[in-house]
Amino acid sequence: MDLLTIIVVIIYLMLVGYLGYQGYRRTKTASDYLVAGRSVHPVVMALSYGATFISTSAIVGFGGVAANFGLGLLWLTFFNIFVGVFIAFVFLGEPIRRMGHHLDAHTFPELMAKRFDSKFIQIFCALVIFLFMPLYAMAVIVGGAEFIVSIFHIPYDAGLYIFALIVAAYVIAGGLKGVMFTDALQGAIMLVGMLILVACTYYTLGGFTAAHQALTDMSDLVPKGLTAIGHQGWTSMPKFGWASPGDAPAAAAQYNLWWIMVSTIVLGVGIGVLAQPQLVVRFMTVKSRKSLNRAVVVGGVFILAMTGVAFVVGSLSNAYFHRNEVIPCQLVNEQALLDPGADGAGRLTPVALEASAETKARAKAFVSYRLPGETEENALRYVLKTPGMVIRRGENGGLDQIEPHLISIARSITVGTTMKGNTDTIVPIFVGSAMPKWFGIIFLMSLLSAAMSTLSSQFHTMGTAVGRDIFEQITHRHSRHSVLITRLGILVGLIAAITMGKLVRGNIIALATALFFGLCASSFLPMLLGGLFWKRMTRVGAISSILVGFLGSTFWSVFINAKTAGGLGFCMALTGKATLIPSWASPTWAVVDPLIVSLPISLLVAVIVSLCTKPLTASHVKYCYGGIKSE
Repeated sequence: MDLLTIIVVIIYLMLVGYLGYQGYRRTKTASDYLVAGRSVHPVVMALSYGATFISTSAIVGFGGVAANFGLGLLWLTFFNIFVGVFIAFVFLGEPIRRMGHHLDAHTFPELMAKRFDSKFIQIFCALVIFLFMPLYAMAVIVGGAEFIVSIFHIPYDAGLYIFALIVAAYVIAGGLKGVMFTDALQGAIMLVGMLILVACTYYTLGGFTAAHQALTDMSDLVPKGLTAIGHQGWTSMPKFGWASPGDAPAAAAQYNLWWIMVSTIVLGVGIGVLAQPQLVVRFMTVKSRKSLNRAVVVGGVFILAMTGVAFVVGSLSNAYFHRNEVIPCQLVNEQALLDPGADGAGRLTPVALEASAETKARAKAFVSYRLPGETEENALRYVLKTPGMVIRRGENGGLDQIEPHLISIARSITVGTTMKGNTDTIVPIFVGSAMPKWFGIIFLMSLLSAAMSTLSSQFHTMGTAVGRDIFEQITHRHSRHSVLITRLGILVGLIAAITMGKLVRGNIIALATALFFGLCASSFLPMLLGGLFWKRMTRVGAISSILVGFLGSTFWSVFINAKTAGGLGFCMALTGKATLIPSWASPTWAVVDPLIVSLPISLLVAVIVSLCTKPLTASHVKYCYGGIKSE
């Protein structure tokens, strides 16, 4: 961490602190703190929306997933722009803005509660947000911490603490005005950083055509574990199909990747964005439809530059690592051994000289090295040794060189990971290896901006869920007291996110993000759409929809989806089975995302129950849609 990097980071943090202070100075009322006084400039709003939406979970987490799965992830970019920007701004933004202003709503739960005249809706939605949004915040914090650790070589826990505390400081003080001011700055930095990243990537790989041809030609290098679940190369979509009941495990698994990519990543995140509470609030911060229309182009270009670049660069990193990577270093040991544990699936640890013969026999071969100028023991690095690796010893005191010739996921295998690698570290490793040192500083600012902008909105949303939507509704105390409770809620959410970040690490960013987006869509989206566009939707219909969507999504995650059920362990502990899929059903259900099942059911329940229950009074419905409130 040289002097230039330190100076740039300090200047950046000073700018963030200044904008947070401006938000604090201009925050006079609860409306200022919660919805930025409803007078935000459309460009600021668009950058804030985009910076809130796109975080390190997209750049680091999903970029790493693209390195594994390929360019098929660009369908998520399409959904992010078409659904997350065009549909959200053009069709949902104006009704949300208009109804939010008219009902004087300051949060998403409050908007829905006033629309359906239900305190239960406000409190339940707030509880879902407060209890589950830390999962998403954890994914963002881990993404930022992984990059900080790879660039500055500091302990992982230190990266978590420093990162989260900086964000919390200006959110607690400045409210949504401070958040949106800093979001706009951070969004601009992210845009510049990502455009430079894609340009440098193509230049390094010999241009657009050469880079993509190289990636296409590498299809025979796809790991066996990925080909077994349908991977057909980084420039092709996975194999599509639906397994029949009773199929052999190998035959059933060949369609898994398609369903993981499409149902969990593309649809789970692409549709889930419409029901993100922290994004819905953005529509209530502008003055008019004109402001929303002006924000569409800015938002669309921003999302394209962020996710499109992340997914393309993530995929192309395979070509770079395999064909171009050269590591100038000081070789330490060409025959280093790392132990994967007795079952071969544990976290890799260095093998000591005095280790048993059994341990040495199961150990995997690595090359250990230090980067130029590093001498400390904790600076020792490892790269997987393969027959194709080239090692060149430096002459006359010059640097040694390693040419690993590995694909991205293999390049991420090192101490602390399993032999499956860690997709969350691929993009940081790529930037540190392929990009010039000066760009590392710019990209650091981009990732800090991405994570801080999203975290600030997450913490603000968690805090307002406690202060505005729970505390005020239960105690009927407002303004000064609720803002204090909001700030305390932010601290609690921060602690929860940091704790999960310490406990869960490795290949978690994309999964945690998709889980939260899917949960929000299943629980909130039918109620939101019905509340905005269907006057006949009833209070009971809205409540039923929330409960069915929430419980359905939770049940599927805990008992059906193999990835989440296996990770949580409740299904195995309670039933002795990995999942509850019956033998007569297709085993493909084990990789189908909860959203695919719970959202249609939630939507159907909303319609049927609303048609079968007593509608809200005509005067209340008329008032919600812009009429005068009757006494």
